[in-house]
Amino acid sequence: MIEMGARHEFDDLRAGVRALCERFPGEYWRGLEPEGYPEEFVDELTKAGWLAALIPEEYGGGGVTLAEAAAIMEEISASGANPAACHAQMYVMGTLLRHGSEEQKQHFLPKIAAGELRLQAFGVTEPTAGSETTRIQTRAEKTADGWLINGQKIWTSRALYSDLMILLARTTPYDEVTKKSEGISVFILDLHSPGIEIRPIPTMMNHNTTEVFFSDVLIPHEALIGEEGKGFKYILDGMNAERILIASECIGDARFFLEKAVAYGNERVVFGQPVGANQGVQFPLAKAYAQLRAADLMRFEAADRFDRGEACGAEANMAKLLASEASWAAGNACIDTHGGFGFAQEYDIERKFRETRLYQVAPINNNLVLAFLGQNVMGLPRSY
Repeated sequence: MIEMGARHEFDDLRAGVRALCERFPGEYWRGLEPEGYPEEFVDELTKAGWLAALIPEEYGGGGVTLAEAAAIMEEISASGANPAACHAQMYVMGTLLRHGSEEQKQHFLPKIAAGELRLQAFGVTEPTAGSETTRIQTRAEKTADGWLINGQKIWTSRALYSDLMILLARTTPYDEVTKKSEGISVFILDLHSPGIEIRPIPTMMNHNTTEVFFSDVLIPHEALIGEEGKGFKYILDGMNAERILIASECIGDARFFLEKAVAYGNERVVFGQPVGANQGVQFPLAKAYAQLRAADLMRFEAADRFDRGEACGAEANMAKLLASEASWAAGNACIDTHGGFGFAQEYDIERKFRETRLYQVAPINNNLVLAFLGQNVMGLPRSY
């Protein structure tokens, strides 16, 4: 196993996650492609309490820190599994936990923790808005009977396998607010409500993503989380948690690739010596390992700041940037080490290679991370 250094306080937690994941080997994941959902895997994670880890104990969850949750996601990914099938429940419910009413938390969180309800869908991105979240057009209009929702979301992963959605919608039109981040509200809604249509989007990896259409969807007044018009601020801290957990998945991917490559580099003999002795093979792996260790340190710095309630936007974004680049470098080096076998499905390298590529553009494009750092951290002029 690849030595990761400093953080050993989660060894028991990591061992428990790995033991569960070992029951779902590569054959299981290959059998789900191109569009199957790992129902059995998600059910077992739920029964073991891993997906409820961030829910406080008083609501039936594990009450762990984000640093511990990051270790859970890392181990799932390092095992060869695809945590994207279920990772949203780890961070989406944070909006409800931090900004919902006590009545909302009492109603939803115990059921989510027990697996009676799945909260896997995050309705934010829209076809005409993309990363410019303040430009969303999905409208929530307050009526005597509740909130009337009309609009469209895209890249809403796992919506077909979720009971609930955290939805961001405009309650005041964009051209009627003085500040573009105002007039946006956040709701929790039942995805089985009339007027909702969910269409799958086939992709290069098995990510179960969709577009969701809302046509006069009526939800109760109490579906509003927090104050009307404050939703954009509410989701920002959840986005930091998302970036930290995604970084952790990429770190797990990098470990998977490097462990595969090191094992093969030691055992595969060509021209009288192991291929790992060749600098053309060894140096890219060593460089990817250095990138991995750097990403790991930034990931835990971000998680620790989050857990202390400190500002962590820069650290969360840097962790995601560094980790996604480390996993991609490790994946490339792993394929080069294996040669043609790196493209063979039975090795699971090409599957994980496709899965980890996503995180250079999601949940935020790495170029936008660089723009954020340049403009908001370093004080350079705004480019957008």
